[in-house]
Amino acid sequence: MALFANTPAPDTATSPWRHLPNAITLVRIALVVPLIETVRGHDFRAALLIVAIAGASDALDGFLARQYGWRSWLGGVLDPLADKLLLIACFVSLYVADVLPAWLMWLVVGRDLVIVAGATAYHFLIGRVVPQPSILAKLTTCIQIACVLGVLVHLSGVFDLPPASTDALLGATALATVASGAHYVLVWSRKALQAPRAGRRE
Repeated sequence: MALFANTPAPDTATSPWRHLPNAITLVRIALVVPLIETVRGHDFRAALLIVAIAGASDALDGFLARQYGWRSWLGGVLDPLADKLLLIACFVSLYVADVLPAWLMWLVVGRDLVIVAGATAYHFLIGRVVPQPSILAKLTTCIQIACVLGVLVHLSGVFDLPPASTDALLGATALATVASGAHYVLVWSRKALQAPRAGRRE
């Protein structure tokens, strides 16, 4: 017989550590400011380090949330928000540093503005928005991250990318961004039209 066979498992829902994933996410959001400053100052090695830290923290808070059940609606909102803020900061600051073209920066920023505006309208007119990123949206995020990492790795001198590879990254980012933005509008417009009136906010 096991000595602790009848010992109940700890209640992770009431653990004082349950807010740790959200705290880590907030730290990731705080990295936006130094990221912008390092890119603006053309300190691309430091910017690459900050992006690496942000990526590690993203993996850590996700692991903790899944492993211990420390999931929450707030965490579901903060986690993608942190990713979006960091990506937007990268694209805008790289544009300001004359590294990325304006059209790509505006595509990325414009898509996210459309998503935020749509989610806000849905929240106030219909009901709470539960983040449910599609496979296309996740793929777009991965491609955008690859684009930023590729550019920063090249600029930092860690590895020289041939012009063809850089052009391919920019093209793939633009294509995925437009496709996922259009998909988002179509899906959530359909949800808004099909939402029962009884389920709308009172």
